[in-house]
Amino acid sequence: MNVSVAAAGEIVWMIGIVVWYVIRYPFERRAKRVRIVSHRRSGLDRFALASALFGLAILPAFYVVTGIPRAADYPAHSWAIFVGASMFALAMWIFRRTHKELGRNWSVTLEIRDRHELVCGGPYALIRHPMYTSFLLMGLGQAFLLSNWIAGPAGIIGFAVLFFARADKEERMMLEIFGSRYRDYMRRTKRIIPYLY
Repeated sequence: MNVSVAAAGEIVWMIGIVVWYVIRYPFERRAKRVRIVSHRRSGLDRFALASALFGLAILPAFYVVTGIPRAADYPAHSWAIFVGASMFALAMWIFRRTHKELGRNWSVTLEIRDRHELVCGGPYALIRHPMYTSFLLMGLGQAFLLSNWIAGPAGIIGFAVLFFARADKEERMMLEIFGSRYRDYMRRTKRIIPYLY
């Protein structure tokens, strides 16, 4: 393996994770001050969040720090690092915009906040779940940045578990709260990929 290229991918991945946390932290602190009106937290929700955290952060961090499982390494390529870094940068841009648009409505779990509003601006003008889009891009970027058959794709798997466990529940919750307004919004937007899905 070309160590310098592989190390560059690992460094870019680590920077991306730090940026992710720096973006999220202030919103997480502010969210604690806004009263929760209702929630749909469940064991499945906790499992989905844990899966995403494991695939997008814990397992790859373990690999970056220890090199284990080294047997699953494959040659790193500069073009892959460029693609992965670009995907991670786009993911962080969407992640930041999503948090900014949600403002006081943001929550890490399935919750409705006091004076919750239907957000349709920014990335929400095109897709209903741009935060999941950012996680998908992070997972894809990770697969390009970490040249390991286990640590690389773990992010895509973590994203998939989170998305497929929660997206339908989120949409049902929004339909209960916003009714026909959300139904109309669903008709004019896609789920996570603009114009496609």
